[in-house]
Amino acid sequence: MRTTLALDDDIFAYARERAKRERISIGQAISKLARDGIQLRAASMGQPAPVTSKYALLPRRGEVITTEHVRDLMDQEGI
Repeated sequence: MRTTLALDDDIFAYARERAKRERISIGQAISKLARDGIQLRAASMGQPAPVTSKYALLPRRGEVITTEHVRDLMDQEGI
């Protein structure tokens, strides 16, 4: 996603150095820094780290999901 941000000079300098060191864009460096901060904060609060995938995790159900569960659901959905 493309957007415009106003960053403090020290944050921009740090992101630029990280981008240079890792040979990535400044946008990618800022995304990594933000993601690292989010995960660190979640961990310090005893929460699971946010999902960084397009697939959401479901809450625990107290049972192990087996291949049979998946096949039953696929049959129900007509897949």
